[in-house]
Amino acid sequence: MKTWLVAAVPVALLLAGISSGAELTPPKAGKPEILSLKDVKAGMQATAWTVFQGMKPEPVPIEIIGVWRNAMGPRQDVIVGKMGGKAIGTGVAGGMSGSPVYVDGKLIGAVALRLSQFSPDAICGITPIESMLEIQDLDRSVPNDARTPDKIPGAKAASAASEMPGDLYAQMVAAGANASLPSRSMMLTPIETPLVFSGFTEQTLSTYEPLLRQMGITAVQGGASAAKLTAKPAAGWENALLPGESVSGVLVSGDMSITGMGTVTYNDGKRVLAFGHQFFDLGPVDMPMTRAEILTVLSSSYQPNKMGNATEIVGALKQDRYTGIMGELGAEAPVVPVHVKVRALDEHEMVIKERELNFDISVQQKWTPFLMSATLSNSLQQMNLYADEMTYRMTGDVTLNGSPNIHVSTMVAPGEAPIPLPTVLAAWWGDKFNKLFLNPVNTPKLKTVNATIDILPTRRVLFVDNAWTPSTEVEAGTEVPVKVYLRPYRGETIERSVTVKIPAGMPKGEHRILFTDAQTLDRTQEAALRSTRFIDIPETISLLNQERDNNRLYVALVQSRPTYYADDKTLPDLPPSVINVLQTERTANRALSGTADSTQVQQSIPFDQVVTGNYALRITVK
Repeated sequence: MKTWLVAAVPVALLLAGISSGAELTPPKAGKPEILSLKDVKAGMQATAWTVFQGMKPEPVPIEIIGVWRNAMGPRQDVIVGKMGGKAIGTGVAGGMSGSPVYVDGKLIGAVALRLSQFSPDAICGITPIESMLEIQDLDRSVPNDARTPDKIPGAKAASAASEMPGDLYAQMVAAGANASLPSRSMMLTPIETPLVFSGFTEQTLSTYEPLLRQMGITAVQGGASAAKLTAKPAAGWENALLPGESVSGVLVSGDMSITGMGTVTYNDGKRVLAFGHQFFDLGPVDMPMTRAEILTVLSSSYQPNKMGNATEIVGALKQDRYTGIMGELGAEAPVVPVHVKVRALDEHEMVIKERELNFDISVQQKWTPFLMSATLSNSLQQMNLYADEMTYRMTGDVTLNGSPNIHVSTMVAPGEAPIPLPTVLAAWWGDKFNKLFLNPVNTPKLKTVNATIDILPTRRVLFVDNAWTPSTEVEAGTEVPVKVYLRPYRGETIERSVTVKIPAGMPKGEHRILFTDAQTLDRTQEAALRSTRFIDIPETISLLNQERDNNRLYVALVQSRPTYYADDKTLPDLPPSVINVLQTERTANRALSGTADSTQVQQSIPFDQVVTGNYALRITVK
């Protein structure tokens, strides 16, 4: 009987959270002694360190249940343990990922997985430290299964099935349409890394959350955004991120912020390991890394999570791998400063309200376009004057290091589709950065990004309705007077008079005078350029700057002569001899593509409304 009582006391203390681990000293920086996976046995009493409130880690007793062989893949063994102490009440919470686990002062690994959902026991999976230490020796290769916004099932099919403002919007729609996907019933699943959105509205999260969920990312709404963080590490970074402390990877910081939070497993004085599982599985990264302060741990049988704030930057994340992330203390990661000005105007174009937002965005070719889109959408939805019958007018300027600057503009007005205008405009904006970052030749080096959005009262849309000329029979070398009619949304028809020049060398026969919107003209060029696979940064910038404004009516003369496109250049009405030479010089990846007609824009008429539609007036040259 006495033997039984002696054996039962440690277990009772473990479950009650009164183990001797409560008096242990928190781990320090430096290379710790390691207990190899082969020496881990069932029944061992271990201690994990994690933060429940504030910034100081607390000990959590763990009873080792055993080693589950090949649990997460070939030769990917997992140590299974049962957590006690405070974890009995909180469960294995999001944000605990990376909590270091020690047996007799020797590091065995990091808390990284939990036993499905709704489990009454705080059963955790521990990634062996040997698997995490491998991260330090990896090359710069990129995993094929990275969790990025461009890899959403069904996105391409959805894009092909209907007209979308851009690929990014197509992905969001496809994600939302397939939001209720069946989940696999796995025994152990990686603890969700809470992606904390601070300063974001519920409407913005509702728009983007389905896409994040399909990537396996848990979006959590924060209470208030953090102050804008400089990319330069704060003073005292040398003593930051001790094992057991909270760490965050920063995607956005400033008037709104997006951070992913976990726990530090290992710190050798220069490099740190954390999470015990992937963040986004991006491979090599260069992302700001901060300390984090925990407000509380939200207990939930469904989705327990730590609630906290990123504090000062102390380094940069360098690797994002299957068994964890690696950061370098004191390193500085590149960020792009973004300035957004939103103005509400009255019917006389007078500013009645204005808001300016400033934030930094992390640089990553798949994530930066998504972040540009989400932050712009959020910037618009924070205005109290937002209403359904309003029009947005936007200009954007992007400065780059070593490349020409980019200037784009557009207007967005309500349509028949039940899609919030901020989402449509944000998708258009994000698509510009998609084109920049997804070019297959070079990575752009963004310097600054500025956007100004005017919110205008009423729906401002003009439909190209009709055109008229006194005579459809014309002579080459003359000028033809034409009247064009545009129909506004709920208003009187607008008439404009223009003069179209008929070139002296124009061949006899039928031709067209085209009155059209910007989208029709740009779509023709974009379709022709899809066969050109390798367009460099300067050519991409040139194409972006060539995009036409959608608040103008374009007047063009259309002839039955082919137009060819070479990279960012439009070559109308080429002689056959020149075409043969150009085709000979092109390669399969830089093919010379073209259209059957030659459309030469003669003039454009500005309106303070979105111009949509087109009308072709047939003429005959005698």
